[in-house]
Amino acid sequence: MLARVRGWVLPRIEQRGPIRAWIVDDTGFPTKGKHSMGVARQYCGQLGKQDNCQIAVSLSIANDAASLPIAYALYLPHSWAEDPEQRKKAKIPAAITFRTKPQIALEQIRTAKAEGVAPGVVLADAGYDADGGFRAGLSELGLTYVVGVQPTLSVWRPGESPLPPKPWSGRGRPSSRVGRTDNHKPVSAKALAEEFDAETWRTTDWREGTNTELNSRFAAMRLRPASRDYNRPEAHAEEWLLIEWPEGEVEPSKYWLSTCRPTLRSPSWSTPPSLRWRIERDYQELKQELGLGHYEGRGWRGFTTTPASVSPPMASWSLCGRRFPPQLQLAPRTAKHLVFPAVIDPADPPIRPERHVPTSIPTIRRRLTVALANCLQRCPCCTRAMDSPRQARNL
Repeated sequence: MLARVRGWVLPRIEQRGPIRAWIVDDTGFPTKGKHSMGVARQYCGQLGKQDNCQIAVSLSIANDAASLPIAYALYLPHSWAEDPEQRKKAKIPAAITFRTKPQIALEQIRTAKAEGVAPGVVLADAGYDADGGFRAGLSELGLTYVVGVQPTLSVWRPGESPLPPKPWSGRGRPSSRVGRTDNHKPVSAKALAEEFDAETWRTTDWREGTNTELNSRFAAMRLRPASRDYNRPEAHAEEWLLIEWPEGEVEPSKYWLSTCRPTLRSPSWSTPPSLRWRIERDYQELKQELGLGHYEGRGWRGFTTTPASVSPPMASWSLCGRRFPPQLQLAPRTAKHLVFPAVIDPADPPIRPERHVPTSIPTIRRRLTVALANCLQRCPCCTRAMDSPRQARNL
């Protein structure tokens, strides 16, 4: 279903510019009970702590004008994946087994590439590359990426690399792994950032804010990651390490490894990682304005098809300027000038005659409800017969 939605919406997005990024992220749905499919005590970004929730992994495509979710999958914890009774109640397909979030994301990316989706730089946060396997999978697919990493990531200083395998002494098995010594070893990304002088850091605008351009200090250097390279026959390939250290902060705030070459003289060099903010806004709008957060997710089919119903309006409003609710701009302090709903029959006025904006989200929801009710033979609340459209308008 999401593929059909993509086929309809993607051409409109590409009219505003080529696809620049594939954004990988996950979102949580807080749940109090224990019967919703995939619910478990785990970290929920919406709450900022561990609690009962469902987690969904998504892949979105984006350019400078709009974005669109093209893949959406539930993260199924071990407790659900290995419980036949719960799987039967939720009607989870037998082919669905336990997979980590990076594995789900890589599968979504492989599918998107196989289906010919316009390529872009893959963006993901530090939660998807704890062991380097996610970046390795992207490299195998021939995709460029900007992936967040932890400050504890071990790296070699620029120009350094692990020692080559020791020459064979003539006894035993020849050494085939690179090495390091006490005097020649990697450092953490945070320690490396603290070694840089002031000239290394550049202040640049990285995103348009509400009132002004947002800027921060960045540094970029070419180096080799050192994660578990002592188990490898050769060193990791060189990548770009990007670091953000905002002015006035006591330590750097974010780190990325990238196969894209940044240009520090251009403000746009930090645009690929900064595009990740868009997915946070997307989730907020999908949940609060379009109803994605209202579905309880009791069954597999409903949970996996719900995003397809909210993606088209999401993309359409995104192309129109990403303003929610999509209402007319009104001058400040003009609430008293808002109009009342039209009274069709004075003897039968609307139940809720509050003042409103004709294109606001609540008004659109009410219009959709009335339109759907007009198609019903009986009222969904009291089951009485719907004799005329007037009765539907009074729901």
